[in-house]
Amino acid sequence: MQRNRFLPDMLSTLFDRRKADATDDDPRDMDQLCYALLSEEGEVSGQKLAAIILDRYRNYDDTAKLAFFNFLNQELEIDASALADLATEYATNHSTHTFGHMFNACIAPRRELLKQLNQPTGATADLVSMRVDLLRLMKGAPDLARTDLDFTLLLRSWFNRGFLVLKQIDWDAPASLLDKIVAYEAVHEIDDLDDLRRRLSPADRRCFAFFHPAMPDEPLIFVEVALTDTIPGSIDALLSEDRTPLSAGNARAAVFYSISNCQDGLKGISFGNLLIKQVAKELALELPQLSDFVTLSPIPRLNTWLVDQTNDPDIGHVAAAVLAGVAPSDDVRAMAARYLVDAKRGDGTPVDPVARFHLGNGAEIHAVHAGADSSDNGRYQSGGAMVNYLYNLSLVERNHAAFVLDSTVATSKTIKALTRAPFKTKPEALAS
Repeated sequence: MQRNRFLPDMLSTLFDRRKADATDDDPRDMDQLCYALLSEEGEVSGQKLAAIILDRYRNYDDTAKLAFFNFLNQELEIDASALADLATEYATNHSTHTFGHMFNACIAPRRELLKQLNQPTGATADLVSMRVDLLRLMKGAPDLARTDLDFTLLLRSWFNRGFLVLKQIDWDAPASLLDKIVAYEAVHEIDDLDDLRRRLSPADRRCFAFFHPAMPDEPLIFVEVALTDTIPGSIDALLSEDRTPLSAGNARAAVFYSISNCQDGLKGISFGNLLIKQVAKELALELPQLSDFVTLSPIPRLNTWLVDQTNDPDIGHVAAAVLAGVAPSDDVRAMAARYLVDAKRGDGTPVDPVARFHLGNGAEIHAVHAGADSSDNGRYQSGGAMVNYLYNLSLVERNHAAFVLDSTVATSKTIKALTRAPFKTKPEALAS
């Protein structure tokens, strides 16, 4: 069996996705069925009860779904008074027996219910889909955040790294999977099948995804990779229809140019850091001549930050020129570098979400490029500017620790110089 080869039947041969038969002739309402699943009846008929509950939920409208979530949130809540009493008792006697009761009292019955609901084949996907509804309905019912916390804790345990399967996706993958790659692409839209072929078929292109055994036909997250001879500074050139493919053996850089999360129900459960590092290791084994592992990433909030700088007495004129599209490329790069390095949130981490992601994974800000993305979205977000984050596999752990512990932003010498570089745009440039 070849490394990195997508085998469309590998997981499906291990997991039969047929739903368990469950005829819903039970006269009890949804609340009663949930209590039954949590009782001794659930120990005997748990799979059937869970299948009935999930089937009923699938047919609910939003009003019924909200009522179901309110039931979980209010009726299957922890007993705070009992927990407080147990905590007081444990503080006094440190009894193992008391600790066990206190531990159990900390777990809301709704979390146990969700675990019991995960019995039928295919139920994990149902619960991921259920969380999509919960996140949407929470916007009008913020108290449901307590229930979402229980969803999140369980999903994080079910979707931990030990269960994830890394697979390469190529042009020979099943059509249903290729359709999902097109639909889930969130960074650089895939126009048609010819565009998809250009991203998957050539020798200098790769695509990898994480899958979970309970959802073998659904990618959780995928990354698109370009193999290049140098570190690129333009997504337009990287995805050009007219480019000449490079022999994989001549590549020196692996460029992660698009990372897309696929499952809205797994929001807040991070796979990207695991995916990039695992793919880098896979590519290093396949192509040992590779010397650079970098991204070509958007700068999604650069223009928003620039708007806030237009009244700054020192750089306001440069910010305005960049927004107007009349600043020289050196000033665009200098402003982008200042934004990525110096614009911070209250906790001391960068304002830019993509920067937080890659810096938190141990990458460094390596280079910024003006005029790198001419798409409508690229111009709207950053005036077309993009950034390379470099993953030096020997330094990622050190960089990660420095960022997490001290919010230290790892940068190249080029980026450091750009943050101090004088501007070419003069205050009177816009007026003229």
